[in-house]
Amino acid sequence: MILWKIAIIALLLLGWQLQAPALAQATKYYAPPLSYSNADLNGKDFSGENLQSAELSNCYLQFTNFENAQAQGAIFSLSVMTEANLHGADLTNSMLDQVDLTGADLTDAILVETILLGSQFESVKIAGADFSFSAGSPALYPCLVSVGMRARG
Repeated sequence: MILWKIAIIALLLLGWQLQAPALAQATKYYAPPLSYSNADLNGKDFSGENLQSAELSNCYLQFTNFENAQAQGAIFSLSVMTEANLHGADLTNSMLDQVDLTGADLTDAILVETILLGSQFESVKIAGADFSFSAGSPALYPCLVSVGMRARG
């Protein structure tokens, strides 16, 4: 019985040692995505930064600057982004569902295939923004019509 326990412990230790190099090698080539979930980032400057696949859900992002940021695949679900600057940001394949974008600047932003369901778009600047194939909130459609745009897809 004792030999079985020793054998099991030896196998567990050997298995852990074999996994450690694989994990180290994976993180060497693929850095984990940034995670700011539940953070207060009001007024932070992310302009021009690489935020691909970043986790920014349930964050306070009022007056935050995302101008020309590369945020493809980022998750902003349930965040408050009032008066945020997203001018020229690439948000392709991102999730902005249930986000308060009141007064935000989305001019020239790329929101292709972005999920926008349940988000608020009051007084949002959207001139030149690309909403192609996005799943939009009904609140977005009057904004698009007011500037002669439409969601494609």
